[in-house]
Amino acid sequence: MLRIHEAANAAVPYLNSFFGPRRVPAPASFARAVSTTGTPGVQAEDRSVDVPGQATRESTTPLKLTGKILKTGAIAAVLSLSLAACGGTSGPASGGASTDALAGAQTPDKYTTADVTPLDKIEKDKLGLLTPGVLKVGTLSDAPPSIYIDKSGNFTGFDNELLKAMAAKLDLKVEFASTQFQSLLAQVKNKQFDVGSSSISTTDARRETVSFTNGYDFGFMALVSKTDSKVKAISELKDGVRVGVVQGTVQDDLVTNQLKLDPVRFKDYNTAYANVKSGQIDAWLAPSQQAEGQIKEGDGTKIQEKKVATQNFSAYAVAKDNQPLTDALNSALDAVIADGTWTKLVKQWFPERKNDAERMPDGWKPGSKAVKVPADK
Repeated sequence: MLRIHEAANAAVPYLNSFFGPRRVPAPASFARAVSTTGTPGVQAEDRSVDVPGQATRESTTPLKLTGKILKTGAIAAVLSLSLAACGGTSGPASGGASTDALAGAQTPDKYTTADVTPLDKIEKDKLGLLTPGVLKVGTLSDAPPSIYIDKSGNFTGFDNELLKAMAAKLDLKVEFASTQFQSLLAQVKNKQFDVGSSSISTTDARRETVSFTNGYDFGFMALVSKTDSKVKAISELKDGVRVGVVQGTVQDDLVTNQLKLDPVRFKDYNTAYANVKSGQIDAWLAPSQQAEGQIKEGDGTKIQEKKVATQNFSAYAVAKDNQPLTDALNSALDAVIADGTWTKLVKQWFPERKNDAERMPDGWKPGSKAVKVPADK
């Protein structure tokens, strides 16, 4: 149960209107790691709600705020979490009709731009950055090979290395900060970050909260379970199967709203995987890239099934009222595609994608409609 000073109870109806009757674990603050490109992380101001090692299921117990006083900003952090749940994600609290996460929630051509502004025409003093000349990026620390912190304390992974290359095209420095996925889109919306980088599936529901760049990757969904598990396919998820998801993801939406199951929700990928490895849950439905990054030899787990969802591409999140920054990032993305950087990074971080057909399945391609991806040599 979330415990906050009784004076905060005025917020209860607001929170319950988004979450509905449910139990929320007690929050524990965490220090965000912040890093500029190539610089080890340092501690920064705590602004996020974190629930280390805990999983939640929906409950009929209404949310109630009572008890001890938390630091200034705790209520705002909880409200930020509620915004992420209702509008910033496609999770079960998002409201409205659910979409088929496996088939994709949208058509790429509906959002992919026809072309981009030439880089030399970008007005870099009008990008609406929190700090001029610096791209402040909210990202995750635990989702290799896409987004994570390496042993030296640097933010890296495919998504973040691609974003560094894009920023270089715009002569911008990059400053990363670690956050939780459940809060990320609300934080971008509220201008805590200029950009969100987290292999974000660009669903229509999420576009109600933030804008997105053109796509730089496509969606893969994976079912992970014990090597000898009887659960070997997404179609085998049913009542009685304890399936884990990371809260607020498209996997959460799929299990809750399409399969009509009650998943075990975790705050991050590390915790979700630890629970399937230990047998606390029967299976984990995850983004394929994150699943592949977690599984190690000898873990006794495997990816039992993978599904491609090219219609639901991944992109960087930007505040809806900052079109100049979205346009600039689209221009930079096309530039790193055209010069071969995108292909080089895909080959580096996803070596299992051995050719152009595997890097760009079902006719999908990154960037604008106009940019050409150099043929792989």
